[in-house]
Amino acid sequence: MRGFQEIFDIAAARKGGAEALEEMLGDGPLSAQALAAIPEDRWLSQMTRCVFQAGFNWKVIEAKWAGFEAAFRGFDVGACALMDDDWFDRLMADKGVVRNGPKLATVRENAAFLLELRAEGGAGAVLGGWPSGDYIGLLDMLKTRGARLGGMTGQYAMRFMGRDSFILSRDVVARLVAEGVVDKAPTSKGAMRAVQGAFDTWMDQSGRGLTQISRVLAMSV
Repeated sequence: MRGFQEIFDIAAARKGGAEALEEMLGDGPLSAQALAAIPEDRWLSQMTRCVFQAGFNWKVIEAKWAGFEAAFRGFDVGACALMDDDWFDRLMADKGVVRNGPKLATVRENAAFLLELRAEGGAGAVLGGWPSGDYIGLLDMLKTRGARLGGMTGQYAMRFMGRDSFILSRDVVARLVAEGVVDKAPTSKGAMRAVQGAFDTWMDQSGRGLTQISRVLAMSV
């Protein structure tokens, strides 16, 4: 496995030099304090957006998002967790949202999940404060305790909320395969541990977080 600097140099050669690459990497993630301050309704909103974007045209979801916000009362967690059958039936008839029953039902389930996190310190504190050195533990928690938050859905939700994260996109996986970390897109616990180990090594070598390392890997392919 190459060291981070060598992979960075490969990406820089592809993107017009180190300075250009640094500009493309953008700002780092939000601080744990900033993430903890994000209201839980925004976490539920982003989770729902990512659930619906999975397998759908993202532009369609974006165009309807104001309708989603209205239909779910601003994603008030307490209200959504108590969604009754009448409310659900109205959603299934609401042209302002994508009327996919199983995905609509995740709002109630994920609201209940966020209520559990409220008792553990709050969504922002738990999800934002989870250590980057155990990011796969966070992804596993999202998969097991949340609804439809496994795989790329949870990864995108965390990235879009601004927490330190990696996304196992096609290009990131291609670099991980090239470095001998995995031999295909990781799905097993063992493969995910190997991915975490590689990111841990690169974090130690570079002083960067998961987000920037993930972007460098993607741009090195």
